[in-house]
Amino acid sequence: MTPALRFRPLAKAGLLLSAIALLPVATAGLAAVDAQASPEFGRLFTIYQLVKANYVEPVSDDKLIKGAIDGMLASLDPHSSYLEGSSLQRLDTMIDGKYSGLGLSVVGDDGAVKVVSPMRGSPGEAAGIKAGDYITHLDGKLIYGLDLDDAVARMRGPAGTRIRLTIFRPGRDQPFDLTVQRGEISLEPVTSKLSDGVAVISVNQFSADVGNYVNQAIATLRRQAGGKLTGVVLDLRQNPGGSLDEAVALSDLFLTKGDIVSQRGRVAAENEYYRAESVFKGDAAAGLPVIVLIDAGSASASEIVAGALQDQHRALVMGERSFGKGSVQSLIRLDKTHAVKFTTARYYTPSGRSVQEGGIDPDIRVPQISDPDARKRSQLAFRESDLRGHLVNEVDLDDKKLEDDKQDDPRFKMTPDELKAKGIDDFQLWYALNTIKRTGGAAMAAAAPARPKAR
Repeated sequence: MTPALRFRPLAKAGLLLSAIALLPVATAGLAAVDAQASPEFGRLFTIYQLVKANYVEPVSDDKLIKGAIDGMLASLDPHSSYLEGSSLQRLDTMIDGKYSGLGLSVVGDDGAVKVVSPMRGSPGEAAGIKAGDYITHLDGKLIYGLDLDDAVARMRGPAGTRIRLTIFRPGRDQPFDLTVQRGEISLEPVTSKLSDGVAVISVNQFSADVGNYVNQAIATLRRQAGGKLTGVVLDLRQNPGGSLDEAVALSDLFLTKGDIVSQRGRVAAENEYYRAESVFKGDAAAGLPVIVLIDAGSASASEIVAGALQDQHRALVMGERSFGKGSVQSLIRLDKTHAVKFTTARYYTPSGRSVQEGGIDPDIRVPQISDPDARKRSQLAFRESDLRGHLVNEVDLDDKKLEDDKQDDPRFKMTPDELKAKGIDDFQLWYALNTIKRTGGAAMAAAAPARPKAR
């Protein structure tokens, strides 16, 4: 998945997705190894010598050292890792935003490749791949246990070529095959349209200038509506995140004052608080009602925006509980071809809530019943809390509350076929548009529950 990333030197916290720091391997300023830890290093070296001398086949130093580093970082949490070769290239490609492949955001899950979300408009989405799917085979070859970067490399290839994916989808009894034609993936961070006077703006990824793109989209749609917009739907579904700065900028677009997000790490002096500064000279929506759509694929930066607008009572959040990734990773370049990425902070909404594990709970829960597999998938939804070794929320979460979204909602009984007959192919968006038309801003504000400060 696309993590909430921060690129910075060790000495001072910087931007979340900005200039990449190059540090020498012997990084100045790091604390000396605690003398009490030396027996552990001695044990590590002893095991290294035993393997070198006695393993059934010769083993290179590179393989052993890389394995030790991988194991050390993997023991921390699912988002910390050592990057070199294809893994670092994959991250650089994500930043650049252009590659040939399927357009899937995936994570490794105990040896399996699991889909966090297909990117909007991607070949993967067009073929019917869903968030929460497991990819078990590529062109008939089992990839379980394969390194994630190797699996991703196999999925990529020249545009126009085809690859057969075997999918296991929770809720279905049998796996099935999908053939996908690779395409040129050029991430379009923002798409927009006018729907009966409502500006529908989809933010697909938090890359550079997302705040400006959304601002321009609102201005363009306002002109198309003859200056008579009736509301804004900000669609963050299936958005796996990206830049913290752009999440702050997008939140600032709709807020004129108050907190947006805070970031707190191990060193209190490096804690940061981001507040609305009216960079865009006021509320770009000019007080119009705003609905934010989220789902289980909305992660990281998406959750920052949803949490900020929800806590500041500027928007009604609708859809399904979000992914629950409330941590920030720092990327530290050791040299031009090696880097480490590990968690250095947690972030909190304006009311002091951590979204880690629990995610953002919508004000109005609306399942995607236009998707034939939606009910089954919602019962087995894949989120941060399902990742092995994830960070635990500092506040004990109510497990029953986290399971609430896995129950069928009796209010939504129409079948996908019935919706299709009515011309509704996206029930959540249809419900949001009709909420704006039906209730307007005052009723929407009244529907949003008050959210007390977290203690």
